[in-house]
Amino acid sequence: MVDRLKILVVDDESRMRKLVRDFLVKDNYIVLEAGDGEEALDIFYKQKDIALIILDVMMPKMDGWQVCREVRTSSRVPIIMLTARTDERDELLGFELGVDEYIMKPFSPKVLVARVAAILRRTNQLDANKTLSCGGIQVDRDAHQVLVDGRQVDLSYKEFELLVYFLENKGMALSREKILNNVWNYDYFGDARTIDTHVKKLRSKLGEKGDMIKTIWGMGYKLEAE
Repeated sequence: MVDRLKILVVDDESRMRKLVRDFLVKDNYIVLEAGDGEEALDIFYKQKDIALIILDVMMPKMDGWQVCREVRTSSRVPIIMLTARTDERDELLGFELGVDEYIMKPFSPKVLVARVAAILRRTNQLDANKTLSCGGIQVDRDAHQVLVDGRQVDLSYKEFELLVYFLENKGMALSREKILNNVWNYDYFGDARTIDTHVKKLRSKLGEKGDMIKTIWGMGYKLEAE
């Protein structure tokens, strides 16, 4: 039996912590809570085996950025930042500090839990097929590496996630809505440009193998081995 993973939820609003905790517990995670940054660091250093931190930006005593900086001096534990602010400078700062995901409030708890699972799979803390392959394309999740006929191909983070999703669902017709919900984890509002742009870049980087990603007109895409 796989050990249940521990997630530290840090937010000064107890209602927010409870909401997030309830959804995570339902997915079989162990949840630890902290109401401010100092308490969060105390728990983090005592526990040693926390798999992921969900961290609010605006908190008393020590804000989320300070906590993130402190954690990053000794650990690469995945961090998801929560913020009510829409300033893109915040987002850029988060990624500079090594934040793995950045989620705006208000958010769907289901989306948050989906992001948690995706990050834990990516960091190999959740069971997942470590390697995927199809028609000469090989993906090694551990090394975050893609080989096409033995030649290494460099993909962006989203291109990599998109390719993994296609490989996990090869032969299946995938609507743009499904792709957005599973790769970008937000609801579909009729704007397909994000997906179409990424698919175009992914096809280009895969060379001839890019033809395996078929367009299903009016619907989405499907990966088929040649």
